[in-house]
Amino acid sequence: MRKNLTLFTALATVFALSSCDVVRAPSASSTEAETESVETATAPTAEEIAAETERLNAWFEAKYELEVLESPIQLTFLGRDERQGEIDDFSEAALDAQLARSRANVAELQASFDYDKLTPDAKTSYDLWIYQAERAEAADEFRYNAYVFDQMQAIHTFFPQLLIAFHKVVDGEDMDNYLLRIEGSVRAMDQLLDQSRTVADRGVRPPYFAFDLVTAEAQKIITGAPFDDSGVDSDIWADAQAKIANLLEQEAIDQAKADQLTADIRTALVEQWQPAYERLIAWQEEDKVNASPEAAGVSALPNGIAYYNERLANQTTTALTADEIHEIGLSEVARLRAEMEAIQADFGFEGSLQDFFAFLRDTKDDERLYYPNTDEGRQGYIDDATAAIDGIKAVLPDYFGILPKADMVVKRVEPFREQDGAAQHYFPSTPDGSRPGVYYAHLSDMTAMPKRELEVIAYHEGLPGHHMQIAIQLELEAVPTFRTQAGITAYSEGWGLYSEWLAIEMPGTYQDPLSRFGRAGSEIWRAIRLVVDTGLHAKGWSEEQAVDYFMANSAITEAQARSEVRRYLVLPGQATSYKVGMLKIQELRRKAEAELGEAFDIRAFHDTILGGGALPLAILERRVDEWIASVQAG
Repeated sequence: MRKNLTLFTALATVFALSSCDVVRAPSASSTEAETESVETATAPTAEEIAAETERLNAWFEAKYELEVLESPIQLTFLGRDERQGEIDDFSEAALDAQLARSRANVAELQASFDYDKLTPDAKTSYDLWIYQAERAEAADEFRYNAYVFDQMQAIHTFFPQLLIAFHKVVDGEDMDNYLLRIEGSVRAMDQLLDQSRTVADRGVRPPYFAFDLVTAEAQKIITGAPFDDSGVDSDIWADAQAKIANLLEQEAIDQAKADQLTADIRTALVEQWQPAYERLIAWQEEDKVNASPEAAGVSALPNGIAYYNERLANQTTTALTADEIHEIGLSEVARLRAEMEAIQADFGFEGSLQDFFAFLRDTKDDERLYYPNTDEGRQGYIDDATAAIDGIKAVLPDYFGILPKADMVVKRVEPFREQDGAAQHYFPSTPDGSRPGVYYAHLSDMTAMPKRELEVIAYHEGLPGHHMQIAIQLELEAVPTFRTQAGITAYSEGWGLYSEWLAIEMPGTYQDPLSRFGRAGSEIWRAIRLVVDTGLHAKGWSEEQAVDYFMANSAITEAQARSEVRRYLVLPGQATSYKVGMLKIQELRRKAEAELGEAFDIRAFHDTILGGGALPLAILERRVDEWIASVQAG
């Protein structure tokens, strides 16, 4: 899963943000206070702390609201109706303006508030605001190092997904806005094409395979009516017609309005939408000849080593080097191989672990291992994943005090963006719980979706994983709103992987050796990522070398392994966040258990981890330390 909290966060900053270890920049007033002698310094009163915190939180609300109003897409994701007929500005000028606002806000924050007169939680908010600004500044140095179009960032598939899955339609005006968003998407696509050309002019291009994948995805979007005479509706056209028909059935519009909308949307799709995607396809074909057929990590590109180091800092929120991450990965792979060998014995398979990998990978006709590659098999997968999540839902109160209000559902990925063997992912609910969270599964090739992985993926993407963490974050009321939207990959993906492991403690999970092997396989998958990501981007590994390492240490198919490696190639550093974040959360739990002894409460620990929203790992550790101290103080 690519997980900033919302897809928009990643899309609007095509050049992803950075992090640094310094999470607090002192305010002007606190800096001045440091010059006072110990004798003359006085601790702020409770009233002063309360007043300064209230004033700061009001400032956060005002500033965040202004930022949200700048993004029509973010507003839609939040379930709000403002600017529903618009698409964000993806121009470089808009990015420059966003950075300028961030700088001005930080200067105002530091000049206007006394850090020492804030509650601990308000200090967390202050530090997080500064941290996010520092990320943006660090990333801007590498504005022209990130790929604009690739199979993972996939903004070309995002526009139809926005309209189909997220654009709310309850009346005719909403469909008027649907039409306007078709037109706005065309403008945004052209802005991104301009950025792609600028990046290419600087010698930065994705690997050769990405051009073909983007072209294929773009072609899917404009295949079918009204774009051709195939007699089969494209997904976007089918969706538009269905929405119009539903409004007509509900008597929200009359036949004349329905006819007008149908004609106008058809015209916009044929005369604007289709040419925009054809321009993207033409650009991919034009520039592909300049890309190297041999995929390589970003260190081979201009300023690539520095860019990768920035990506690692961003994704892990630590100062770990590529070499350190690589070694952690090797150690974890070795540990998990030993665990998998023990589970293999429980399964009753005789032979080496490598032999067992091959058996699981290649035995496609064994109903114990794979669902049928049919519509019935795909529905079976969705039904069983839903049942696994429902089982967890029943025991959540034993492990968590805070529970999400929003429900979640399991869905198949839409055909226009579905890829064989691609990773499952999660899309968030709305803060008010009116729209459920969605766990999306790629089901086009069921031979790339082994049964042993079903449980562990459901726990990661659903409960107690991403839906639990993200829905709770969105629904938080005791923190400034901007914290409910913050995206910290090491935190969110670390929680997702921790959730897979936590589920071991919950009744009814991983009941057979195969599902236990699937859980261990999922964890070793994330350990392999540490080795492979750093191998590709810092140690000169080839795509084939990375695929070979993956298959030597896991039972995933070659299709899965190649899809994963190609993901890492276009998203440098992102894959390292999972295991680094999990290890930190496990470390914090061990610390809390050791220091609190019998006073340790698993519900309170999890509420501490989730109750402050997504945080850089250093700030998360501070939050846990504060909780431990409060329990010890009684």
